[in-house]
Amino acid sequence: MTSIQVDIVSAEGEIFSGEAEMVFAPGQLGEIGIAPRHAPLLTKLKPGEVRVHPLDGEEQFFFVTGGILEVQPKQVTVLADSALRAEDLDEDSAFAARERAREVLEGSHAEIDIEQAQRDLVEAEARYRAAEKLKGRR
Repeated sequence: MTSIQVDIVSAEGEIFSGEAEMVFAPGQLGEIGIAPRHAPLLTKLKPGEVRVHPLDGEEQFFFVTGGILEVQPKQVTVLADSALRAEDLDEDSAFAARERAREVLEGSHAEIDIEQAQRDLVEAEARYRAAEKLKGRR
């Protein structure tokens, strides 16, 4: 069976490194599926989940807040702004962040940067959805 090397890194350090048969990532224009021998690609990532299907084991889930995805025929590199393993996601804090972002956008805070508030809401929504899904509540 052919495989592809997958490396997920962030400013905090390496999150995952290993061989996989398939990788899914939240590309700027939609979800991207990457198999061995994929055409070279460089794209921005939006907040969401990265799923890795390793050769020997269960599918692994990671949450990224954004970043860059580089694909080569034998290697996938996720350079995440920040990343968490599924088991490190906290659904309660994700819910609270989502609610805070919604409050800011609804104007309950005086001086706000609308664009930043919208980015914060997108990230908080993605984090909460990922936490729900990855904790088996969906």
